[in-house]
Amino acid sequence: MSPHSDRTRLIASATRRGQGRRPVNPPIERASTMLSDTAGAMRDGAAGPVYGLEGTTAARELRAALADLEGGGQAFLVPSGLASVTVPVLALTRPGDEIVTTDAVYGPTRRFLSRYLASRGVTTRFLPAGADADAIIAAIGEKTRLVLMESPASLTFEMVDVAKVAAACRSRDVLTVLDNTWAAGLAFKPLAHGVDVSVQALTKYAAGHSDVLIGGIVANEARLIRAIGDAIEDMGWHVSPDDAWLTLRGLRTLPLRYAEQGRSGLRVAQWLQARPEVARVLYPPLPGSVGHDLWARDFTGAASLMGVVMKGGDAAAGRRFLDALSLFGLGYSWGGFESLATHETHQMAYRDHPTPLEGELIRFNIGLEDPADLIADLERGLAAFAG
Repeated sequence: MSPHSDRTRLIASATRRGQGRRPVNPPIERASTMLSDTAGAMRDGAAGPVYGLEGTTAARELRAALADLEGGGQAFLVPSGLASVTVPVLALTRPGDEIVTTDAVYGPTRRFLSRYLASRGVTTRFLPAGADADAIIAAIGEKTRLVLMESPASLTFEMVDVAKVAAACRSRDVLTVLDNTWAAGLAFKPLAHGVDVSVQALTKYAAGHSDVLIGGIVANEARLIRAIGDAIEDMGWHVSPDDAWLTLRGLRTLPLRYAEQGRSGLRVAQWLQARPEVARVLYPPLPGSVGHDLWARDFTGAASLMGVVMKGGDAAAGRRFLDALSLFGLGYSWGGFESLATHETHQMAYRDHPTPLEGELIRFNIGLEDPADLIADLERGLAAFAG
């Protein structure tokens, strides 16, 4: 492996020599049919893809860069972040198997587990959102085939001792899949901590400009790579060359954007925590927040996504808060260059084990705007919430 940092390697892979005169970024090749010079060459994979479904230059370079970033043997691309979770789960489980996860799993992932997968004979055990490593390990039973983790978790940002869970699962021949979108492949390396499969919504930080839907899957073991690759081939998943190109371009600047947004995120979180209207800020990099000790031990950086639990209020107050903001966009997703806000209290109703909150739950993605301007905007929102 290269001795260089992630920041350097993500750019060095674009400027490597020995390929003749060429543009910095690969060309966008829109193709379904790939032509060969001879009949004998038509099945020769060494000459490049034999059909457009296999992915052209931009997709292949993005896969290589993603595998290198996450320290994996192979990376795959799928059309959305949700698909990056569902594909390995489908590939690695069979009817009669059980999956263990927590209530805090990403909402659409939960829907997939409870609706699609359950109807095909794969059951899921949902533990309380705050279940620690010992509780997750204790829940592993004879039928458990896979443990699905997010750390930090969706909406309430609980952290898990991933290495401890992964080691216990490996000793029991149970597979682990970790949604690594919050860490973006930068701040935490799941495979290096014993996880079998790392997935992330490249839609978020990797692409970084809120204009692409795409997911990434990375694994090391040959048997897992083969199973995931076969599933993608059998289901016909494909990422367009334009989306692969846009994501590859975003990936080059990922470390700089991620670090800057993390710095702004911490500044905004500290300000919010000091406000009398706020009960808690759910942001692991913030001292005293949920999961801070595990974040400080295992992570080398921070995303800028956080939850804010208000002191009381109701749905109308939450809407007033959001409506008073002028710099925060009101829209789902996160990880892009722009700041976003969403009202998330209603999502708690889908959990099997209620998560106690002191008031309304607001989620913020802190973008690349000046944090002082964002804080002034939030002050207006807090006044509207209280009013």
